[in-house]
Amino acid sequence: MSQTEARGVTRPDWPTAAAAQLDLEVIVPAFNEQHRIAPTLYALVEELQTLPFRSRVRVIDNGSSDLTPDTVERVKASLGAGYIALSGCSGRGKGRAVAKGMLSSSATYVGFCDADLATPAGAIRDALRLLEEGWEIVVGSRLCAGASYETEQRLLRRLGSAAFRNATRNISGGIQDTQCGFKFFTWDAAQKVFARTTISGFAFDVEVLARARAFDLAVKEMPVRWSDQPGSTFSFRRDGFTSFADVWTLRRALSDASARRA
Repeated sequence: MSQTEARGVTRPDWPTAAAAQLDLEVIVPAFNEQHRIAPTLYALVEELQTLPFRSRVRVIDNGSSDLTPDTVERVKASLGAGYIALSGCSGRGKGRAVAKGMLSSSATYVGFCDADLATPAGAIRDALRLLEEGWEIVVGSRLCAGASYETEQRLLRRLGSAAFRNATRNISGGIQDTQCGFKFFTWDAAQKVFARTTISGFAFDVEVLARARAFDLAVKEMPVRWSDQPGSTFSFRRDGFTSFADVWTLRRALSDASARRA
C-alpha cells in the first residue's frame, strides 16, 4: 500500500509528461542548490501526493554552475515520470526564474516556494483551501497573526527586513511580509501579475504585490511556520542595496503611471 493510500486520500492518477492539464503546479526557482534541492523535492512530492489534485513540481534552474540540474534529474528518475519537471531560465535573477515558471504554467493553481523549503510543504494545503474559497493570491507570512518562527533569522537580517518593510509599506497593499518565498495564485491572477513584472532580483515580490494591488486582486496573507535555513544565496551587502534601488525605481514607475491615468 502506498503512503497516500495509507492516509486514506483519493487523488487522480499522477500526471505524465503528456498530461494536458494540471490542477496545481509548484514552481521552485533554483540557483546553485545542489546540496538543498533533493530533500525539498522529496518533501514537496510527498505532500502533493496527499492532495486530490493533478500536481507537479517544476524546478526553474537559473543558470546554476554546480550540479543542481543533475541533482534534479536524479530525483526525477528516482520518483518516476510525472512528479517533477526541470526547465531552464537564461535570464539571471530569482524574479525572472519565478516569472518564467508562472507564465509558462497552464495549471489551475500555480505557486512558488524557495529551494530551502523554509516554509514547510504542508502550507500548500492551507493555501489551496484559501484559493478555493475565492482568494486570487495567497501570500505566506511570517509576521501576521498566527505565524511563527521555528528558527529565527540572524539579527542583521531581521533589521534589514524591518527597514525594507518600512520602505515598501505604501506599495505592497498592506501586506506585512512581502519577502516570504511562498506565494500561490489562480492561473488568471498569475498571468495578469507576472506578465507585467520587470524586477529580476529579490525585490520582485514587492512588484508582484504592487501589480496585484493595481489590478484590485483579492490577496490573502496566510500565517506560516518559518525556519531560517543556512546556505541562502541572498547577500545583505550585494542584494540588499539592489533591492532598495529596485523598490525606488518601482515606486517612481507606479507614480508616473498613476499620474498618466489622472
